[in-house]
Amino acid sequence: MSLLTVSHLSHGFGEKTLYADTGFELYPGEHMGVVGQNGTGKSTLISILTGALLPDAGQVTWDHKARLGYLDQHAHTDGSITLNELMHSAFEGLYRTENRMIELMQQLTGQGDDALLRRIDACQRELEAADFYTLEPRIAKVAEGLGLSALGLERPLSTLSGGQRAKAILAKLLLEDPDVLLLDEPTNFLDKEHIAWLAQYLRSFEGAFIVVSHDAEFLSQVAAVILDIEFTAMKKYSGGYEGFVRQKREQRADYLRRYEAQQQEIARTQDYIARNKARASTANMAKSRQKRLDRMEKLAAPQLAPIPHFAFQAAMASPGRILAVKALSIGYGRPILPPLSFSLAMGEKVVITGFNGVGKSTLLKTLMGEILPLGGGFDFASELKIGYFQQDLAWEDPSRTPLALMAERFPKVTPKVLRSALARCGLRSQHALQPVGTLSGGEQSKVKLCPLTLTPAHLLVLDEPANHLDTETKNCFQQALQGFPGAVILVSHEEGFYRTWADRVVEIQALGGEKRAVKKEA
Repeated sequence: MSLLTVSHLSHGFGEKTLYADTGFELYPGEHMGVVGQNGTGKSTLISILTGALLPDAGQVTWDHKARLGYLDQHAHTDGSITLNELMHSAFEGLYRTENRMIELMQQLTGQGDDALLRRIDACQRELEAADFYTLEPRIAKVAEGLGLSALGLERPLSTLSGGQRAKAILAKLLLEDPDVLLLDEPTNFLDKEHIAWLAQYLRSFEGAFIVVSHDAEFLSQVAAVILDIEFTAMKKYSGGYEGFVRQKREQRADYLRRYEAQQQEIARTQDYIARNKARASTANMAKSRQKRLDRMEKLAAPQLAPIPHFAFQAAMASPGRILAVKALSIGYGRPILPPLSFSLAMGEKVVITGFNGVGKSTLLKTLMGEILPLGGGFDFASELKIGYFQQDLAWEDPSRTPLALMAERFPKVTPKVLRSALARCGLRSQHALQPVGTLSGGEQSKVKLCPLTLTPAHLLVLDEPANHLDTETKNCFQQALQGFPGAVILVSHEEGFYRTWADRVVEIQALGGEKRAVKKEA
């Protein structure tokens, strides 16, 4: 008996079809990862499963007894409550039961209270069945695992960054312990230590879950089955992420062999018909072969998703030293990090890591002049050309198209060249003419990366650029950064993205902690 059955699902936006008469099933205790290229409808699927979005056609049937837990990073929360209060709110029902039991106990007067005693006993059994008296250690374990304890559990939610708030919502969701977890890109706001903790938690989770992720390492650790969304269809693979990759590669190769063999047979048959249909002695044979050809179930031509080909141009007259930072103090009104001192040479690629909300983005914004330093300073080389990627996907006017945005940025470049640049970043022609606000997170990231490919630079400053990118796009992006002869400053929490090409990894910790730089081992 399945927990979830999705059947004959069809859905699209405008002229874009995401799914066409497709579906899948989820079984009790099944750990499912959802993959697919940017724009295939992974997040849309989660919205349909939660009921937030109605599909154009098809049925979504949940077991009526299943308790669903959905990680909604944009859910409304009362900013005045503390982290501790938010996590304890996961057990509101149990606290009400405890209060009811206390009230009943206060009503005891002595003889003849059997009915009250039975009600008290029922409350007690309900609390014990839910392990009520172990709640505090459970809350502490989740808070520590997701790095919330280090933030201070008495902090109001209004003082948290977006990533920290998302962690808090995730903590409450895990503490609620639903039968089914629905997680859309949960690693985007987690640091590597917290990703490792979440992976361990999900591996031991007794319920079922569906997790959308572009993090191959994370999926390898947590998913027993993979749901692949490609070309409007959904296909389920067993054997974990590695098994999925192997099976899909083998199936593609087998399909290509069968398609090419069939095309050769069709060509031979058509050639025979063309040569023999006019000759009286062979006309009947030619007609027979034509009928057989007409009845043949022809394989569709293999569909290939667009693969990006990023290339970042190095500016001429490269300086030796790119940047010198001396006792730099950053923050909003008060320092959030110890004074920072470091330098960057031409061609050097440095990755900055640290807990979410520790100040990594603030450091980049300070270097880029968006925030004034609180003390110390920094010096860029003269006439340095910088390419900057900000992780925020907000747009001043989300109704504008990528092509219009690029034309505004590069008024002297022809539309044909701009279309080609967008295509090299993995955006189809229809994406170029679609309102940018209607694109998926990964497609919007590609739009933001595109200007960097047209602007020669000595230095690329990148704030979490790979968060929303699919696996194939990430691989192409890695290769482009590795081949870029200029310098790179990258903020990232995904070690698998930078491990092979970073020259230095600098981990920063909040004020009162330690800042250290770790050279990549050869």
